[in-house]
Amino acid sequence: MWIADKWSEYKVLDTSLGEKLEDWGGYRLIRPDPQVIWESKKNLPGWSRPNAHYHRSAKGGGEWEFFDLPESWDIHYGPSDWDKQLTFHLKPFAFKHTGVFPEQAVNWDWSYRLIRERVASGKTVRVLNLFAYTGGATLAAAAAGAEVTHVDASKGMVGWAKENAAASGLQEAPVRWLVDDCRKFVEREIRRGNTYDAIIMDPPSYGRGPKGEIWKIEESIYPFIELCMQVMSDDPLFVLINSYTTGLQAGVLKYMLGLTAVKRFGGSAEADEIGLPVGNSSFILPAGASGRWTAG
Repeated sequence: MWIADKWSEYKVLDTSLGEKLEDWGGYRLIRPDPQVIWESKKNLPGWSRPNAHYHRSAKGGGEWEFFDLPESWDIHYGPSDWDKQLTFHLKPFAFKHTGVFPEQAVNWDWSYRLIRERVASGKTVRVLNLFAYTGGATLAAAAAGAEVTHVDASKGMVGWAKENAAASGLQEAPVRWLVDDCRKFVEREIRRGNTYDAIIMDPPSYGRGPKGEIWKIEESIYPFIELCMQVMSDDPLFVLINSYTTGLQAGVLKYMLGLTAVKRFGGSAEADEIGLPVGNSSFILPAGASGRWTAG
């Protein structure tokens, strides 16, 4: 398992009965997690005195209950081997989210290192970040010295990502911020002849583009990966695919990368679960899966 264990301002404190207690920069939130099917003693005071609690509804969705939480606050990420610290604006919004998926930090570290090494050799790295959300992977790539194209169908998410970039001192970084349907954008890039050295994608299980385009991951993901291979440069660096969909486990991601990136460019593919440490224990909370292809 690839573990996001370099956070200083975020921590999963405890887990029990479908929920996790987290510390987000000093604020303690209780949020649902369907993988938590066990029960703990809930000895930590945060369980009874959280700053906010997201309650799932039996009918789907849910709502936040607030006790003592600001409308927004900041959290930072930047391990000692980075030259830059990232700043993320957090706020509770739809379906338990805060604006950051902290488990993705393990992939930020991985991509940062690969980009940094190539940039240090004097080469330019062009990164395409698809379904890019609030920009964690974009900021990590930009901080490492890459030129980034950030694409998401939600105007609000792209705006939020730009705010995070400015807060991180990356407002002048070479990032293109685009509100677009990811598939249609890639198709246009193929026609334009534009290419990228690295591709990052975090596709949703289901979604709609800005003009009502339907995305169903089980039907769409493999053809989309094949399509993306056509915008890879002649000197590709990496491909990263993230999945929070139950059917797209690590082995499936590795298999798809083997049939696409490895078949076309050589190199190697790997995949694993990603996870977060829990409290001071040896337990790791699974939090999705990632597939990685590298050219080396």
